[in-house]
Amino acid sequence: MKPKLMGVKQGMTQLFDPQGNRVVCTVIQAEKHVISQIKTAETDTYHAIQLASGSMNAAKARKVAKPQRGHFKKAGIEPRKKMTEVRVEDTATYQLGQELGVELFLDVPYVDVIGVSKGKGYQGVIKRHNFAGGPAAHGSGFHRHAGSTGMRSSPGRCLPGVKKAGRMGGERVTVENLRVVKIDLERQVIVVEGAIPGARGRLVYVTTAKKKMNKKKK
Repeated sequence: MKPKLMGVKQGMTQLFDPQGNRVVCTVIQAEKHVISQIKTAETDTYHAIQLASGSMNAAKARKVAKPQRGHFKKAGIEPRKKMTEVRVEDTATYQLGQELGVELFLDVPYVDVIGVSKGKGYQGVIKRHNFAGGPAAHGSGFHRHAGSTGMRSSPGRCLPGVKKAGRMGGERVTVENLRVVKIDLERQVIVVEGAIPGARGRLVYVTTAKKKMNKKKK
């Protein structure tokens, strides 16, 4: 199984390595996941396990939709907030209700983290696309503009995909090859080096670093 867990970004902190160097880290808490469905080639044409996480109180559990409530009841587990799916080569070693946690990453040195970036609203081209801008002199009249995007050209129109001002952030972002600094099995916490997308308290997905794995295979 390629490890993949859902976690919550708790914020950033700093640790120190054995040489005394400061390491800027992000703390991700991943509750215990429960296998809520097992998919096989006979029933679904591929092998995968469905993981559910995020416990609910009684009030929220009552508001779960009837089909979803039946799905959890069939698996013999309590309703959960979030679900994800992981492809596996063989489902024989897994069973419904089995719990999985951060121990999956004990032998994983690098991970990829997927999340939704912070929304920054409507922004200009300098902040959104790192444009250099115009001269700083007050007489230029061109400081933070985008410049011409289609005038006196052939065809004489603004082509799709041109970098312009617009809504920034709120997009699915993958940060690759983050080193795993620490894993706390008791608290179900993964600490990775560097920053990850999203605000504190937001959902992120932690998977093995694909590019690092491909290098090892070669």
